[in-house]
Amino acid sequence: MKALVYTGPLRLEVLDRPTPVPGAGEVLVRVMAVAICGSDVHGYTGTTGRRIPPVVMGHEASGVIDAAGLGVHGWAPGSRVTFDSIAWCGRCAPCRRGRTNLCQTRQTFGVSTPAFRRDGAMAELVVVPARLLHRLPDAVSFDAGAMVEPAAVAMHAARISAIEPGDLVVVVGAGPIGILALQAARILGAATVAVADIVPERLELARRLGADIVIDSGAGDPGATLEQATGRRTADVVLEAVGIQATFDLATGLTRPGGALTLIGNVRPRVELDLQGAVSGELTIRGSSASAGEYPECIGRIADGRLGVTDLISRVMPLADGAAAFRALHEGEPGLMRIVLHPSDH
Repeated sequence: MKALVYTGPLRLEVLDRPTPVPGAGEVLVRVMAVAICGSDVHGYTGTTGRRIPPVVMGHEASGVIDAAGLGVHGWAPGSRVTFDSIAWCGRCAPCRRGRTNLCQTRQTFGVSTPAFRRDGAMAELVVVPARLLHRLPDAVSFDAGAMVEPAAVAMHAARISAIEPGDLVVVVGAGPIGILALQAARILGAATVAVADIVPERLELARRLGADIVIDSGAGDPGATLEQATGRRTADVVLEAVGIQATFDLATGLTRPGGALTLIGNVRPRVELDLQGAVSGELTIRGSSASAGEYPECIGRIADGRLGVTDLISRVMPLADGAAAFRALHEGEPGLMRIVLHPSDH
């Protein structure tokens, strides 16, 4: 089979790889669409320690079942599917509590570390444990199916933030996860959702996909802009979807005393916290990692049109052009959000 293999910093090659064989409890998925995540682009630089070459990246994908291993029931060849980005065991204490994203032996597709290596979906075929599968209805295209994973990440972050009806929510960062988070906040009952970013085109997309207020955080005082629109300088819930010092500071400053700040982005491994502000404001600050059970809701919301994902797909390219797609994203080509690769013929 053909696979896009990460062979070293800033290097990707389309190579012939042996066709994988599904074991007991596994299926072989023919990949029809796979999106390039921001974490893939960071891994491509060779600086994260989570893409040790050689590895096939890709954890946002959809396809059809090509074959099933022993003991697999209910998943016939030809079934349209997507799958969890994390291979969880189902047996450890976090899994038994439904927190599969915190599985003690979890492995992420397309990630290679000193502890594990699991090839991902930037290939014609990938082996997936059947317990991770989710059926795609005909109303959800393969391209949209590749966006279920980031939608679930955003939905998970919004869900654990305990958004209540009537809440004012601010999303910091209008990248793909931020724009999906604004939609998730709306679905979960937020009365007003504001989005802050420094890129006008992204703010316009956020407005088109449901933001009540957009804030150019590079111009003026974001708190004043929020106050002018809502009468309040701070929000009940803030979702930070970038992960650098400047956006972390902005997010903490926009969280009301007693409010909740959920951290999704992690571009930088460390940021400094205004400890006095967090303590005196009695802020609830939590991290959000991947997803844990949100796939079915996201698939349903994509199918019924309440969760828009295709507007976030900037470009669709064949797997053979994968290296060019990564270069464009790494170099920050204007206007790009998600690029979807097609490893197999549709």
